[in-house]
Amino acid sequence: MDIISTTAALTAACNTLAKSDFLTIDTEFIRETTFWPELCLIQMATPDLAIIVDPLAKGIDLDPFFTLMADTSVLKVFHAARQDIEIIFHRGGLIPHPIFDTQVAAMVCGFGDSVSYDQLVHKTTGEHIDKTSRFTDWRQRPLSEKQLTYALADVTHLRDVYQYLRNSLEEENREHWVREEMDILESESTYDLHPDDAWKRLRMRLRKPHELAVMKHVAAWREREARARNVPRGRVIKDDAIYEIAQQQPRDIEALGRLRTIPRGWERSQSGGPLIDAVNEALALPRDEMPRLERVAQAPQGAAAASELLKVLLKMTTEEFGVAPKVIANSDDLDRIAAEGEAASVGALSGWRRDVFGEKALKLLRGEVALRFIDRKVEVVDCSNENPDASIS
Repeated sequence: MDIISTTAALTAACNTLAKSDFLTIDTEFIRETTFWPELCLIQMATPDLAIIVDPLAKGIDLDPFFTLMADTSVLKVFHAARQDIEIIFHRGGLIPHPIFDTQVAAMVCGFGDSVSYDQLVHKTTGEHIDKTSRFTDWRQRPLSEKQLTYALADVTHLRDVYQYLRNSLEEENREHWVREEMDILESESTYDLHPDDAWKRLRMRLRKPHELAVMKHVAAWREREARARNVPRGRVIKDDAIYEIAQQQPRDIEALGRLRTIPRGWERSQSGGPLIDAVNEALALPRDEMPRLERVAQAPQGAAAASELLKVLLKMTTEEFGVAPKVIANSDDLDRIAAEGEAASVGALSGWRRDVFGEKALKLLRGEVALRFIDRKVEVVDCSNENPDASIS
């Protein structure tokens, strides 16, 4: 199997691919030892052409590929698009547009919350994917014919999966449901996390403002260091060490070296001084500028019971529309709706989710509709209707 390894061949292939209304895309990458994913292969296919690109080939320029990603006349189809787009954004500085994510579409079309790609291929096309090459080290060269065949299958099967899901969405008039999700995937903020926000990804074990300030500054220092050195965050300093530093607040190298989570001698490395600087900068902040966690308001009486009713309503809704529950709401969303009602800032109360679930959820909380079990099923009953037996869909 030929693999594209020159800029000229890539340019010619991308010019041909650009003539299609849509193309499917997948990437193979390694990120176990780096901060940024190391792009090892690019696979693309249209109904008439399927190619593999070697981005590790000496002298190859990927600009023709990025130009194709920016071509708004071609729909880019991914499965589980986030990591692929993250790579394109990092390497090319752009977000592909427009896009279609078959993982999201599958949830909207009733394939469940966590259907795998090979399961989706089998359910929509009847084909089975040979997974024996799944754990390939894609940096190795040369790649075997079997490995290349496996890689290319990810985009050739994806053509049929896309067409099946697109037809299903059109039949159910749900294209706009998926479009709302694609807007999130096409937003730069999804991929461009600022180092000062890195602390928000850590589990919030701490509560005091000065502890949070240290955690925020140290996490930001680690994020910048990991990016600059292109190593995983844990290679710079582990999460547990950040928590201990935030609690103990070492002001100098000696105090840092006494911490249980700091390896012996690490404090005297080139990283020790900058970390201590981050701690001292955090502690020098005026108290009113230190971060605080948003207080979680105590749920009103009856909210827990209301949340249980909303779970029943959600199950009814997902069964009626044949969608995966987490596409509409998760347990935290339901708890917030139960506690805050209309004021809850959750996706279930906007867009198509409000149309199919959110509005009924609010009516249930207001007592305008009720749930009843009859004839072995649960129904939503309109309480404002003069006929007590009237039910609504």
